[in-house]
Amino acid sequence: MLQWQQWNRKLKVVLWALTLIGVIAALPLGALRWQMESTSKQVEYVMDYKDIVLVASYQNDPAAFLDQQLDRMKAAGVTTMAVFESTLDEFVMAKHINIYNRGQLALLEGKAPVPGRNETYVLFAGTEEQEKLGPLIEKAFERKDITVEPWSYDGRPGLKLNTPIENATLVSMNPDPMALEKINAAGFRILPRLSDRIRPYNQEAAGELVAQLKQYNVDRILFDGDAVKGFNDNADMNSLYGFAELLKNNHIGLAAIEGLKSPQQGFNTLSYLTDYDVVRLHSIPTGLAATITPETLTDRFLLAAKDRNIRMFYLNAAPSRSFDKGGISDPLEKLADALSGPDGTIQKLADFGFPSGNAEAFSFDTPGWAKAAKAIVCLGAVSIIALLIGAFASWLTIPAFVLGLIGSAGLYVLSASTLEQGLALGAAISAPSLALIWAMNVVRRRTEGNRRAVSGSDWNHTSPTGAYSGAVRAGDAPRWGSLLGDIFAIGRIKWIFNGLTASQRFGNAVVLFIVTSLISLLGVPFVFGLLNNIKYSLVLQQFRGVSLLHIAPIGLVALYVFLYTGTSVLANLRRLLSIQITVFWIAVVGILGIVGLYYLSRTGNAGHASSLEMLMRNTLETTFGVRPRSKEFLLAHPLLLLGLFLALRYRAAWVLIIVGSIGQLSMVDTFAHIHTPMHISLIRDLLGLGLGAIIGCVLIAVWQIGEGVWHRWLRTRIVPSAE
Repeated sequence: MLQWQQWNRKLKVVLWALTLIGVIAALPLGALRWQMESTSKQVEYVMDYKDIVLVASYQNDPAAFLDQQLDRMKAAGVTTMAVFESTLDEFVMAKHINIYNRGQLALLEGKAPVPGRNETYVLFAGTEEQEKLGPLIEKAFERKDITVEPWSYDGRPGLKLNTPIENATLVSMNPDPMALEKINAAGFRILPRLSDRIRPYNQEAAGELVAQLKQYNVDRILFDGDAVKGFNDNADMNSLYGFAELLKNNHIGLAAIEGLKSPQQGFNTLSYLTDYDVVRLHSIPTGLAATITPETLTDRFLLAAKDRNIRMFYLNAAPSRSFDKGGISDPLEKLADALSGPDGTIQKLADFGFPSGNAEAFSFDTPGWAKAAKAIVCLGAVSIIALLIGAFASWLTIPAFVLGLIGSAGLYVLSASTLEQGLALGAAISAPSLALIWAMNVVRRRTEGNRRAVSGSDWNHTSPTGAYSGAVRAGDAPRWGSLLGDIFAIGRIKWIFNGLTASQRFGNAVVLFIVTSLISLLGVPFVFGLLNNIKYSLVLQQFRGVSLLHIAPIGLVALYVFLYTGTSVLANLRRLLSIQITVFWIAVVGILGIVGLYYLSRTGNAGHASSLEMLMRNTLETTFGVRPRSKEFLLAHPLLLLGLFLALRYRAAWVLIIVGSIGQLSMVDTFAHIHTPMHISLIRDLLGLGLGAIIGCVLIAVWQIGEGVWHRWLRTRIVPSAE
């Protein structure tokens, strides 16, 4: 058994070497991503054309109002108009047609309604509308096997559709050709919003549509609905592949909507088939557009472009009823004012390095050596995971490494992406956990003396400084009454260490803080090295398990403190299990549970910040250009530095090191947001460390002052005895 332990200890040196080699191999992969993120900087501002038409439909002169708003949006800096597929209702809204059922037609003709078949009558506004919209309507309804017949009223041309008006208004058609012409003539680019509602998929018809769009220099498509065009018929017709071929041949890319509750079906496949010619799009909802301030709009767009690689901004501006104003209101003027001018959103983004222009997809390349480099990174990730396992069970180091290699090879055959994500998550958890375990071991050596585990159960104790000496005997009774004493150990354990001066403790704490952070940051290259794929940058594939990263290091560090810092693991475990459960402990567990739930609710992209925190965030964003994470520089880093300083004198301060693990894991988690540019994540981590260290030094100074005041007060309470 002793020989096996020695082999495991010798292997740890090799594993650390492999870990460092893996880190070095990941750096060129990170450089590739860094270079990719610099290939697309222009941002495109898109307005929903249908919203403008809808607002115009409520005006006295819709045509004049529409022209006026197009000019206003052009002057404000909007470059693109989004155009949906058409329906009869939208043609009515645009004043191109009128539609009637049989009863409405009878009233129009001045006749009494006669019960009969349910039919729909389409009356064109003029001959131009008939020429441009008539063929579109006929094809759409014939595709649905609905008979279409010529019809006219009062000399105006029309069509009779042999289907109820309720069905007729739900039939989708290609985008309005008259709208396309008007938008193009006004000098805007066009962003078509296509769906998979025109079914069955027809390759010839899709080709005609793409050719029509290409005439207007369309180079990107945004999908509408829950599926991309061709998805539902793909199993029978390979329609996704056919549509992808049309897009590639015409150099048309895709736009991915940020923050959808569920991804549009088929989008990932279509992205792959079009070589990931994809840009990310951020949308301002209609309700928010009506109330958003220019400052908030600027902050929102800047944060999206800078932190999330957003390159298209989509503006909605639907009208709403306003009793206060006594009419229909809309946010068009408000949005135009917020975008335009030297202090407007568009100019501010341009000043920050995101000029207005045509959004372009990231240009990326995967050189031949990248695969070999990633294999080395995988080996390093397996090594650091084995080191973490060995920190808790030294005898498992060799089996963990061997099984890790075998399991990785098998998982690579089954699912390479699962392997990459699993190893990235394991390495991200291992690095901060090992860093804090190392820091605690250093603290113990400088307070209690050298202690080395033997056979995973008992300890050898030496204490050249005299801080701790003698083996702990299981029969010894505790000599303290504190609650912490019931948790940490079962024998005579010293709670206060006097071997180091305050200046020595401060110097040691700063060095420990720096080295601990550097070890934690070893997990970062494994994250960006293993997840070096455009799919993660475009959020077409998510890094799963990030919630585990938020809690695992905290739990592992706490486990190490409570079970691995006493006489033996079994003795500490018995002591924990024998603690009497009181109302106090139930309350403590409840409070910790609430704090834990709040902490988890604030992690990831779903967390919500208070108005006060938003004000602080905006101040930091304005001051530094990049906002450090609040939980790092306000809480975790300062408490870790303070905890390291105090732990060199007070054993109870180890609990602060547990809290400090939040900051260490958060630094790695920052890089787990793959859609955030690497240089932003790096600046965010460094700012958090710097500001956190400053606040931590302030806390240490406050502690020292408070401790001095306390000691002086105690001395004044001592009354000298009379001789």
